[in-house]
Amino acid sequence: MKKIVPVTFSLALCLTLSASLFSQLSLSSLFTDNMVLQQHAQAPIWGKDLPGSTVQVVSSWNGKAYRTQTDDAGKWQTVIETPSAGGPYEIVIRGSEQVTLRNVLIGEVWICSGQSNMEMPLAGWGKINRYEEEIAAADYPDIRLLQVDRTTSTHPLEEVQVSAGGWQKCSPGTIPSFSATAYFFGRNLHQQLDVPVGLIHTSWGGTTAEAWTSLESLRQMPDFRERAEEFARLPRDKAQQKASLEKKFTEWSNKANELDFGMENGEAVAAAPSFPEEGWISVILPGPWEHNGLPEFDGFAWYRKRIVIPENWKGSELLLSLGTIDDNEETWFNGHRIGATEGAGIARHYRIPDSLVKAGEAILAVRVLDSGGLGGFTGKKSEMYITPAGRETLQENLSGEWLFRTAVDLNEVGMPPRKDVESPYNPATLYNGMIAPLVPYAIKGAIWYQGESNAGRAYQYRTLFPLMIRDWRTKWGSEFPFYFVQLANYMQRKEEPGESGWAELREAQLQALRLLHTGMAVTIDIGDAADIHPKNKQEVGRRLALLARHHTYGEKIVAEGPRYDSYQIENGSIRIRFRSSASRLAIQEGRSLKGFAIAGPDQLFHWAEAIIEGDELVVRSPEVPFPIAVRYAWADNPECNLINEAGLPASPFRTDDWPGTTIHNR
Repeated sequence: MKKIVPVTFSLALCLTLSASLFSQLSLSSLFTDNMVLQQHAQAPIWGKDLPGSTVQVVSSWNGKAYRTQTDDAGKWQTVIETPSAGGPYEIVIRGSEQVTLRNVLIGEVWICSGQSNMEMPLAGWGKINRYEEEIAAADYPDIRLLQVDRTTSTHPLEEVQVSAGGWQKCSPGTIPSFSATAYFFGRNLHQQLDVPVGLIHTSWGGTTAEAWTSLESLRQMPDFRERAEEFARLPRDKAQQKASLEKKFTEWSNKANELDFGMENGEAVAAAPSFPEEGWISVILPGPWEHNGLPEFDGFAWYRKRIVIPENWKGSELLLSLGTIDDNEETWFNGHRIGATEGAGIARHYRIPDSLVKAGEAILAVRVLDSGGLGGFTGKKSEMYITPAGRETLQENLSGEWLFRTAVDLNEVGMPPRKDVESPYNPATLYNGMIAPLVPYAIKGAIWYQGESNAGRAYQYRTLFPLMIRDWRTKWGSEFPFYFVQLANYMQRKEEPGESGWAELREAQLQALRLLHTGMAVTIDIGDAADIHPKNKQEVGRRLALLARHHTYGEKIVAEGPRYDSYQIENGSIRIRFRSSASRLAIQEGRSLKGFAIAGPDQLFHWAEAIIEGDELVVRSPEVPFPIAVRYAWADNPECNLINEAGLPASPFRTDDWPGTTIHNR
């Protein structure tokens, strides 16, 4: 017999089931115990509850109740008034349930973002200077840390993913994996201002500025308009997204292969042992091609090396190790493809089948694609070897001389489409996943450490970087302070003046100071020739904090080193003027200034003598009787020592506007 359910019960059951389809009272994951809210702000707070319900927020510092209604999707948002710095306080949120946020502080909140030099933690892979000592001393309960998880998305997310359940007190237990630059910035502010500091760390190593910029803004820039519109049209369905991008990549790859001298009808002819080697140049590996005296180059390039297989290796399976390579690579042994790996910084390990191993001469061929930053072999000598499997003691080192030849410049084919739709290297994917869901959390400002991955496109960065800053400010509806780190010195030092993509990127960063409420921490004196991640993050954080303390908080301190202003040509010399400063020019080490070069109408630069005369410099060289241009610290890793009496270094600069090496790179 069919059971009859009373109508009243059935209706109640339907209402219950309907309500259960919606979340009960919840908050954005930005709002947790131990959080910091920006002082003297109208601070937004938001979450979800049952559609059409009332949510009440009560703050303990003033006892005020703020009421709002949820919309049809159950979303709610209100704004609460925050007092001067202090705490701890509680915030009670009442709706279908009640949530209490405890140990809330009111203070200064900063977003900390960028690529690996911002991401670099105190311990772990970072191991900054004196990291054990710094971790042990990191007992600052009024500094609070919020770590945003690595997240990508093709569309702006509403919810942010965070680590450790939300905000954490700064302690020896919570600080080791947090951004070192962000921590030292926040620590300096906390110690000098005597207020709570909240640090929201959201960065991802190796990423480009366009990934941190919204599609709406990228559409305004011709270099990115087509890709931005393409991503905006992508369907939400993952399978359809994948099929669309794979088709685009195949079309792009076919075009690149047509232009590559080493490819014919999809076959790697340059990997064949008999392929002619005229026109190839000798390079020393490991080392990216920028280290081998090659121009700024992004695209496809080939490497070849002749090796001798001993008689007692014949018929044995071989292990091949090439170390890390940037970015993507395919490898052949005597014309047979033995492996391929996508992704920068990944160690390459391949097996060569025993059937391919014969005694005598053999050819290793490697085709590398680099789409930005350094390209080629970036590992260590000890990581490059070949050996019989199971007999590793017989390994032969493969570092040293290889043959090299560039094949396809990305300016000919454009940037490679990403097959992974949510790759962190795609336009806007990091903005969507790691910035958009932070809006409109009340902040004081942002600090930024990025640029290495855009150095091959430095002229483009002149527009892209200010665009990104404006983009964030537009989304927050505030001209908040934005302070950033200029690239440190890195790579092999050159004996003669020359061109440099990294110098051009530093110039692009310098030009971003034309935006209001920006500041730049110069680090040209604290880098490391052999490590793209210099370990003196204490000084990086301090210099960023100096900018904030002076420009944002009004302290009467010297926050910046000398900054070039103008020049005047005199009899056989050039006089350099700097922006006015409370700190006079000085020399960091030694008795004479280093890093200056001067050129005449032939545009050939020669090292020059520079003498301080009051607040100006006079630059000259006997090799340049009629000088028209001066450059300072214009190199990847310049030897330079102009500072002010406060010990802060001068930014690299040039007086000319002659086209650089990256002017056409897109």
